Parts: sequence; C-alpha cells; structure tokens
Amino acid sequence: MLDLDSLDFSKGNGLVSVVTQDATTGDVLMVAFADREALEATLRTGEMHYRSRTRGLWHKGGTSGNVQRVVSLTADCDSDAILAQVIPAGPACHTGATTCFTVPGIAPPPSDAFAALDITIASRAAADPATSPPSYTRTLLENRNLRMKKIGEEGAELVLACADNDPERATSEAADLLYHTMVALHALGIRLSDVREELSRRAGG
Repeated sequence: MLDLDSLDFSKGNGLVSVVTQDATTGDVLMVAFADREALEATLRTGEMHYRSRTRGLWHKGGTSGNVQRVVSLTADCDSDAILAQVIPAGPACHTGATTCFTVPGIAPPPSDAFAALDITIASRAAADPATSPPSYTRTLLENRNLRMKKIGEEGAELVLACADNDPERATSEAADLLYHTMVALHALGIRLSDVREELSRRAGG
C-alpha cells in the first residue's frame, strides 16, 4: 500500500504530514503528523496511527472508539505528505464534529456526486415508510424484481447509446445505470466505500 522507505522524513524532523479524508464522502477530516513508527502501526493494524508532538504515538480512536479504518495511503509528489483515505467509525474532531474543518454557521463543501448519492440512498432506506413521503428509491429497495429489471433495462439502453455513438444519451443512460446499481448494492448491504476498497485493491495488484 505504501513504501515507507520512499518517504522523506528528514524535511519534517522525522515527521510527514497526513491529510485524512473520508473515503466515502470525500470530506477532509483532519490533518496530523506521522513518523515511521506510526505508519508501521497503521500498516500493521489497518487503523490510523499518528505522532503527536505532545503525547507521542497516537492510535486514533483507541480511547474513544472513533477509529479510522484505512482504505488507502498515498504519498504526494515530494514524498513528505500522505493522503490517507479512511472509513471513520465516528467523529474525527475532539469537539465531536465530523471533521476538524467544521465552521459554525457555514455549510461544509459538497461531497462528490457518488458520495452524496450513496448517503441519499442510505437515508431513504432508513426512513420510516409510515411517516416518510413516497420515494422511488424506497420502492426499488422493497422490490427485488424491479431492481433487477431496471438494471437490465438501463444496461441495454447504455449499450444502444454507445453503439449509436451518442455521447449525450450515453452519459444520461450511464447515470441511470449507476444509480440503479448503487440501489441494488445497498440492498445487499454494500456501500460505496466497499466498492472503493475493491477498486483500490485491484489497482494495487
């Protein structure tokens, strides 16, 4: 996943910067430091460890339970900073906020479209049918045959659009297919983060 020998610890007096990002939403959760020992612990356990300049080696969530499960670790072009994509088990900030970049009264920047859709599907699934307005997503989640039928239909329409060399229609049909696929995956308990992890695993193979 990450070659520690390729990192330049010398610039930061034994430390590299770590930008930690939610692999599902794309939100930047926090910025911290890590040394070789912290990164070795991270690679060994699959959970983020950092080096605090005041309290030493630090297992994120070791006390609170708000651990960060590693999806990927990527060094920057100068090899002195790391982008850590994680699945957080709870808030990243000591204030209880989801991220350390939450500003009261200011909405956070929007997540990428796939992450936003993943969250929307999850919220529709969790909604109480008795008190919630009708939802097409909910209808799909409750009807297995309809889910399968729509994936087949949208897949066929995408194939035809591509065969007709119609970029605009192909884009629209691809969006429809991806939406119905994500709903079908959610019905199996599969989230966007699981697909990201699988793609990361293949990329590293």
